[in-house]
Amino acid sequence: MSLRLYDTAARAVRDFTPLRAGHASVYVCGLTVQGRPHVGHIRAAVSFDVLRRWLAASGLEVIYVRNVTDIDDKILTKAAEHDVPWWAWAYENERACTRAYDVLGILPPTYEPRATGHVPEMVELMERLIERGHAYAVDGDVYFDVRSFPEYGALTGQRLENLEPAADTDTDDRKRDPRDFALWKGSKPGEPETASWPTPWGRGRPGWHLECSAMAGRYLGDAFDIHGGGLDLRFPHHENEQAQSRAAGQDFASYWMHNGWVTLGGEKMSKSMGNTALVDEVVQRVRPVELRYYLVAPHYRSTIEFTDAALEEAGQAYRRIESFVKRAVERVGSQVEGELPAEFRAALDDDLSTPAAIAAVHEAVRQGNTALADGDDAAIGAALGSVRAMLGVLGLDPLDPQWVSAGGTDDRLAQATDGLVALALEQRRAARARKDFAAADAIRDQLAALGLSVEDTPQGTRWELSR
Repeated sequence: MSLRLYDTAARAVRDFTPLRAGHASVYVCGLTVQGRPHVGHIRAAVSFDVLRRWLAASGLEVIYVRNVTDIDDKILTKAAEHDVPWWAWAYENERACTRAYDVLGILPPTYEPRATGHVPEMVELMERLIERGHAYAVDGDVYFDVRSFPEYGALTGQRLENLEPAADTDTDDRKRDPRDFALWKGSKPGEPETASWPTPWGRGRPGWHLECSAMAGRYLGDAFDIHGGGLDLRFPHHENEQAQSRAAGQDFASYWMHNGWVTLGGEKMSKSMGNTALVDEVVQRVRPVELRYYLVAPHYRSTIEFTDAALEEAGQAYRRIESFVKRAVERVGSQVEGELPAEFRAALDDDLSTPAAIAAVHEAVRQGNTALADGDDAAIGAALGSVRAMLGVLGLDPLDPQWVSAGGTDDRLAQATDGLVALALEQRRAARARKDFAAADAIRDQLAALGLSVEDTPQGTRWELSR
């Protein structure tokens, strides 16, 4: 393959060579379902959705695993604050996450395991680590012994002696070293009985890091190609995942990929800081496809500052693409074949450089608009096919059923809207025919005030949303 990806572990761009020819295996950390997802959360899902689509478009059979962390200290705390069972709180927010994935056109994963469904695999992993001398049990807790594993810190390039104590428990007095992290947390008084499982060391619940190692191993085996997640997961989560998995004798991930943050007011978007833009709310203000474009257009490793102005700019850029596609389809139909331009392929092969890929889309749109102005149907068809092929890889094709009925719009409402606009345009046509241009202009102005752009073309009058 010609694909090159930035590997966090190597701190360099590397040629991507899958472990199995013709296949790619990917594990991406899903969300901890303590609350509804914000735009920062969903950026990771969009970024790795583009990766998954590009791997498939490059001819690979992709196994894509994205987990659900449905047991966690924060989930227990939030559920208690709202006086609901923890599992009910987790499930409600899991559904909100699924809703966000779906509304932004993110393909369903091959497997989407829940942490609570994989406790047996976690127990087996802990037993293996204890047998190998890399973990120890104390009063129902199980800890990973970081000093037993010389490679600890390799993923993020840190030295053990410079690390702060692990902040995942309040039981440092039980640890051999305060930097040891929890694999298993024994049940504590006052915690729900349902939030614990039996193990050889007593009832309790898993530590966050253990969950992902167990689930990745269950679905992808001891070695797989790519592990992905947000930049904030590099340490301690991914560092700990790699350490415990390799200490257990697994090769684990060959490549580590991390997407950049979405910031709000210059700060990382996060629930704990209260500076979030919930996906459910944002898609009431902008079309989901325009939000996806906004998240796809920058390079996945860059930081994005979330502002209304940036959203509007992205929306305008996408509407220019959409306008060309609709006009071209009216002229030559939608059943045209298209090739991916060499510059588009080169862009995505260069560490998923979506800015260059988007530039290739806009260049093809420019050429297509020139062909429309010239009435060159062959060139129109070629540009349309190319644009739609590129947009398909990016998950942004305006003719994809995902976007045609985005947001679950009632088809009857859409039909009624089309009919009302058609009626207004017929009244405008009649006014022009009787040379009542003031009335015709008034109808056009009224439609514009409603956000509808009207254009007179040789093929007839057409309209589209202008905002």
